[in-house]
Amino acid sequence: MNSTILANVWRFIILVLLQVLVLKAVVFNTGIWAYLQVIIYPLFIILLPLRTPPTLVVFLGFVCGILVDLFYSSIGIHAAATVFIAYFRTYILAILEPRGGYNVNFSPTAKRFGFPWFLRYAAIMLGLHLFLYFSIKAFTFYYILQIILNTLFTFLVSFLFILFYQSIFDPQE
Repeated sequence: MNSTILANVWRFIILVLLQVLVLKAVVFNTGIWAYLQVIIYPLFIILLPLRTPPTLVVFLGFVCGILVDLFYSSIGIHAAATVFIAYFRTYILAILEPRGGYNVNFSPTAKRFGFPWFLRYAAIMLGLHLFLYFSIKAFTFYYILQIILNTLFTFLVSFLFILFYQSIFDPQE
């Protein structure tokens, strides 16, 4: 098996298990902390190699999201948000394309494309995922303030976890 495929399979397993077994149990119920969750499984879609076909990215986004939904007892909310960012990943990458273009043999990591580029890319992807997730969860824009607060606080903490993951594991593929 190709080392890139194997690395992504392990990343998928680790991120989904970390999300559903550890981070699901991290619950804050009081005050401003009630708006906080830790969601890092979208990092799997964010770090997929650039040469991955878009249809496969969307399919993998669905599989990743539906697995998380099974453990969270949410009916397709995670899957919808993950499929959304998987679909728009190609467009976001096109917008953020460096002057010299991409080397499609790599994953979009901080080490390969630079830390500022990765910050923009991961922030856009995670922000879109979280906003859509909380919008679908509320199912109405009547709670727009709650959606924005959930998105903001969850984004800040989740993004720190993603940067920590990126610095510890430093994916090469």
